[in-house]
Amino acid sequence: MRPYRVRGTYLESCNCEAICPCRTIDGTRGGRSTYGFCLGALSWRIEEGDAEGVDLSGLGVVLALSYDDDEAGSPWTFVLYVDQRGDERQREALAEIFLGRRRGSVLEHFPWAWKQSNLVAVRPSKIEIDHTPGRGWFRSGDSVRVRVSGPYSGDQTVSCVVPGHARDGRELVVEELTVRDGPLEFELTARCGYESTFEYAGDGR
Repeated sequence: MRPYRVRGTYLESCNCEAICPCRTIDGTRGGRSTYGFCLGALSWRIEEGDAEGVDLSGLGVVLALSYDDDEAGSPWTFVLYVDQRGDERQREALAEIFLGRRRGSVLEHFPWAWKQSNLVAVRPSKIEIDHTPGRGWFRSGDSVRVRVSGPYSGDQTVSCVVPGHARDGRELVVEELTVRDGPLEFELTARCGYESTFEYAGDGR
């Protein structure tokens, strides 16, 4: 383990119908995806971050994914995009943290890190993120686009493993979820989303 700490805001979308059945809903643990497979995109905006003296504040990360609930172990196929505004050391640190290679608390939150998964690529990318509550959006170059249409109207308490079940969050409806990158090719409307905050750390011991 190599030390790091990052915190900020989180926004995701996938092809499930809201509320995404993978989430914990009113204390009941989630299960299978709506359609038996997941297509999605996740984003993190780092408000404060450091990895062994490398400042990560203000940078963004996006991940595009797919997995099949009926495939043994439901391995993720995914592409990780790291903010091209960062220099080589910053991009390397972002990749190590968000792939789970620095271990620490991310291993409690990242399914692609704790199970056997298929990493397609790590790509530097022009990442644009606006996590305005209830109407956020994010882009990663020409490969990923997500835009929220508004909050989900239900009153259930919802949490998600990626930011953490102990953190407050909100279910959303997303007007656009588009990914075009190699084996990940999909364009969807009126699907689910989720917004929250995150904080991950590794103490290096």
